[in-house]
Formats: sequence, structure tokens, C-alpha cells
Amino acid sequence: QHKDAYQVILDGVKGGAKEKRLAAQFIPKFFKHFPELADSAINAQLDLCEDEDVSIRRQAIKELPQFATGDNLPRVADILTQLLQSDDSAEFNLVNNALLSIFKMDAKGTLGGLFSQILQGEDIVRERAIKFLSTKLKTLPEEVMTKEVEEFILTESKKVLEDVTGEEFVLFMKILSGLKSLQTVSGRQQLVELVAEQADLEQTFNPSDTDCVDRLLQCTRQAVPLFSKNVHSTKFVTYFCEHVLPNLSSLTTPVEGLDIQLEVLKLLAEMSSFCGDMEKLESNLKKLFDKLLEYMPLPPEEAENGENAGNEEPKLQFSYVECLLYSFHQLGRKLPDFLTAKLNAEKLKDFKIRLQYFARGLQVYIRQLRLALQGKTGEALKTEENKIKVVALKITNNINVLIKDLFHIPPSYKSTVTLSWKPVQKADASQKRASEDTTSSSPPKKASAGPKRDARQIYNPPSGKYSSNLGSFSYEQRGGFRGGRGRGWGGRGNRSRGRIY
Repeated sequence: QHKDAYQVILDGVKGGAKEKRLAAQFIPKFFKHFPELADSAINAQLDLCEDEDVSIRRQAIKELPQFATGDNLPRVADILTQLLQSDDSAEFNLVNNALLSIFKMDAKGTLGGLFSQILQGEDIVRERAIKFLSTKLKTLPEEVMTKEVEEFILTESKKVLEDVTGEEFVLFMKILSGLKSLQTVSGRQQLVELVAEQADLEQTFNPSDTDCVDRLLQCTRQAVPLFSKNVHSTKFVTYFCEHVLPNLSSLTTPVEGLDIQLEVLKLLAEMSSFCGDMEKLESNLKKLFDKLLEYMPLPPEEAENGENAGNEEPKLQFSYVECLLYSFHQLGRKLPDFLTAKLNAEKLKDFKIRLQYFARGLQVYIRQLRLALQGKTGEALKTEENKIKVVALKITNNINVLIKDLFHIPPSYKSTVTLSWKPVQKADASQKRASEDTTSSSPPKKASAGPKRDARQIYNPPSGKYSSNLGSFSYEQRGGFRGGRGRGWGGRGNRSRGRIY
């Protein structure tokens, strides 16, 4: 008799608004007493979740977690994931809350529903399911996010990462790097390997293919925070030296206003501190050295009367030189006799002349910057113009310290500087990363050799060298891939569409 009564409640979904409202409450309330009608009950509740009346839909969604028992839970998770496509904000919040409540009942079962939709559902559902994971997982307590649950997330994520867009990849890295079990050295190593796979470091690099360039940069940005003295950047640094540096001037990017060459050099500089043993160290150091020479001009020739013989003063690209000199200094530590034993005497002499010329120009510029910033504090330093000057001073101080090191006989690689765009931090206990403030670095006392003429005679300080975005580069997604989803890293065109509950 009760079964017949429950059947009447189920049939209420075909009635008017009042019957539907009652059904939305009573179907879940008595659900557990009629296991043989489970399928019919869930289907009836689903009809209510798609009703035209928004209040009925909300009531039906709110009650969905009551159906999440035993074998029904993954199905309910799958349904709720599909309901994430709702554009009604109240409804959307109800779906989020319902998913979170069943997460606490059975995390793996809920994840099964979410991942099945990420892999096979509609684009809008996939997008919102990924966003749900990236924002909500970190809010769940430890008793829910067990080691087993985290392993399941990693396994399923690897399946998804076989075919993702750039934006999706960034979100998955955020999800995975937030997992407790991946905070260890071996966990970080696993993540670096995932990124390296995604970057496809085995492929031939094509500098004129914006997708290829963008993919490499996106992946490298995700890898940089993972590197440490125990998790090496060798694979990435090698790829940059062998394939990217030789093509630096022909790199293309779809992101408007982005200095792609400077961005590549910044990434290389950040990675160079954590490079392990490199197979072709000498040849890669040579590539780095050759690229550095391109930005370290020789002094202009002078006429007999000591004045400039009509040649224009070379432009000094301080931002580029900071990155290249820092990378060379980091890798040079691994082969300290490179400048003295691997270069011929003529080349070394040429390099020292370039260093000397650059150093003289630096001194003038540093003096001018210090003068311009003298006595300025607080608010005065926050103007756009002064912010640029503060960064410019960091850059020039860094270059100064590194050049003094290389002027030692033999060249020294002992000084430590903090890259101009990085916050100054105390040595991190886990990484023991020496990172003093460059302004207080104590470079060698021995002054660089060279004529003691007034540098100003040979050098006009550059104007407008520092673009306003200097130093504020962020490693967040910048503009992403052309056309957003479905373009860039594989179109994901082979998945089945429109799966209904």
C-alpha cells in the first residue's frame, strides 16, 4: 500500500505547480524506503530539476543530495555536475552547495561524476566543473581530502591533461599544486615532469608559430615556482639554451604589448638558479655567452681629437643584460674556467672591453637615478615615474655587481643578487636560497681595471629605456591562447557531445 502511495507522489511531477512542489519535497524524503523505485524516483526528481518554474527547480536541486546513497552517489554527482551549466545564480549556488555536501559523504564517488563530465560532457559543463575543482577543493577539510582521494585526483587529471587548452592547463596546475601529497620533493618532481610533458620539450621549436611559443611560455611559467635546489630545472634550461635563445629575435606572440624576448629571458634567468648537471654545459654556456655579447656593445670609435667619430652611442638594453648576465653567472659557476680556458685570449679581451664600456655607462646612470630618487619616500616613490626609476636602479645595481664579479682574475661567481622583478626575501629555509638585496650586496672591493677618464665624456644616459610595465610582469595567464577554449593545445574535437544525465 505504501509503494502505491509513493508511486502517486512520483506521478505528481506530471501535475500542476502545487503537486510538483509537494513532489519535490516528498520524493527525496521517502526515497530510502523504496529501493526498488530508486530509478523512477531519481528520474522524477530530475524532471523537476528541469522544470520551467524556477522555484520548483531550486527546491528539486536542493534536495538532490538525499538521493546520494550507495551506488546512486556517482550518478547524482554526474547530474549535479551537468547542472553547473545553470545561468541562474541562486540555482548555481545550490548546485555548488549540493556537490560540496555529497563530497563530504564520498569524495571519490563525487569526483568520479565530476571527471566523467570533464572528459565527456559539453564544453560549458567541462569549463564549470574544472572551475569548481580549482576553487572548492582547497576549502575541503583534511578528513575529506585523504591521500587516496588526492591520488585519484592526480590519476584522473592526467587523463584530462592529454587534451587541454592553455587556460585549462593553468587551472589543473593550480588544482594539483594545491594537493597536500604533492607538496613533497617527489611530488614537486612529478608536477615538473607533467609540465615538461605538456611543454613537449622533445619537439622542434618553431619561433614563428604563436601557439608553439605560447605553449612553451605557459608551461614554463607553471614550472618556475616548482623548482628548488632539489627539483632541478635542467631540462627546461637546456631547451631554452639550445632552441629558444638562437631564435630569440624571431619569436612571435599573440599577446599585444608583450615584450616576448624579455619575457623569455626573465624565465631563463629564474630557472638558471636551479639548474642541475647539464650534459652539454660548455656548448650551452657558449650560446648564452654569444647572446649576451649581442647586448654588450663595443665602445664607439673615437676620432683623433678624442671626440666621438660621428657614430651614434650604442643603446644599452639593461633589462635584457640583467637576465642574460644573471643566467650566465649562474651557469658559469658550473664551469668556472669557461672565460679563461674555453675562450681564446682575443675573445676574452673583447669581452672585457665590452664589460668595461657597459660598466662605465652604468655608473653614470646609477648616479643619475640615485640623484633623482634622493630624499623621496612613501607616497613620492609610488608615482609611475619613480616606480620605474626604482626598478631601473635595481637592474643597474644587479648588473654592476655581476660585472665586478666577472672582472676578477680569474672571474668569480660568488656574488648573489635578487632579480629586479622578484621581491627581496630572506633565505628560504627549505631552499636555502641566498637572495640579498642587490643594493646592499658587497661586491669585490677591487675596482674594475680601465681608463679613469670621466665616463660622461663617452656616454649619454639612455632615455625612455624602461617601459612602464617593467618589473611588474606577472606569471598569471596573460591573454591566453588564440580564441580561448578549443584552440591552441588540441581542439578536443573527438569527445561525445550532449550526454543527457
